[in-house]
Amino acid sequence: MEALIRDMAANDIEAVQKVADISWNDTYQGIIPREIQKRFLEAAYGIEMMNKRLETSSLFVVEVDGGIKGFANFSPVKAEGDIELGAIYLLPEIQGRGLGTRLLEKGIKSIAGIQQIFINVEEENVKGIAFYQKKGFQQLSKFEDDLFGHRSLMLRMALKINSQHPGGKS
Repeated sequence: MEALIRDMAANDIEAVQKVADISWNDTYQGIIPREIQKRFLEAAYGIEMMNKRLETSSLFVVEVDGGIKGFANFSPVKAEGDIELGAIYLLPEIQGRGLGTRLLEKGIKSIAGIQQIFINVEEENVKGIAFYQKKGFQQLSKFEDDLFGHRSLMLRMALKINSQHPGGKS
């Protein structure tokens, strides 16, 4: 499987929206009701929001056999070197092949000034939590989130970037 990790372009929006929909449904089936998922996806991945993300954040896609199969979204870096990882989403059939790791590494190598990456993960997203822990993220806190009336317990996690991480600075 030949995979290319590259910057997202405006003509990738529809494919990224599809990846978000499929991966959210797969990840949160039985955890977050589908109607709540649909409302979140419309708000977070609608065309207007996607264009805004392209202008203000760093987005990378995984292209396999000419099609978009995953993506990552990083916020701009704050003055103190903090950055939010808003998403790493992969289609279920390509998970477990190192592509999430490559997306994370692409962000670390490509975005100047990162000292620490933060992410919020739904507590029942066992696969996601295991991925981030394996990459060195540490749990900082737990909090309750309200997603269109659905209550979720979230974990706040962070990864310090240093010489141990590819592209990291010491």
